[in-house]
Amino acid sequence: MLKGLRDFLFKGNVVDLAVAVVIGAAFGGVIASLVGDVLMPLIGWLLGKPDFSAIYLGPIAIGKFLNAVVNFLLVGSAVYFLVVLPMQARRKRPAEAAPPTEEVTLLREILAELRRRP
Repeated sequence: MLKGLRDFLFKGNVVDLAVAVVIGAAFGGVIASLVGDVLMPLIGWLLGKPDFSAIYLGPIAIGKFLNAVVNFLLVGSAVYFLVVLPMQARRKRPAEAAPPTEEVTLLREILAELRRRP
């Protein structure tokens, strides 16, 4: 039972996913700080408001929503430009043809022989 758990946990995909979640969480923190501490005060300064989170429309916190929208757009853009586009470019490159293995060669010979028979 423990061997099965160990095999599952140390499969490449599980470890890759765990690393991606940790990196994603750290990256999300960096982007949240960029939005909350750098961009939104800068935009607020340009528009005359020091902080968007203080903007309310009645009981609705519009400023916090604006912060969340900008945060989402920045994270989405960063993921697209830093992950998706490089992966698409990598997939478009023609794959190098590997030489056929002995099994493939043998199977091709068997198929050719079967096609010759009536």
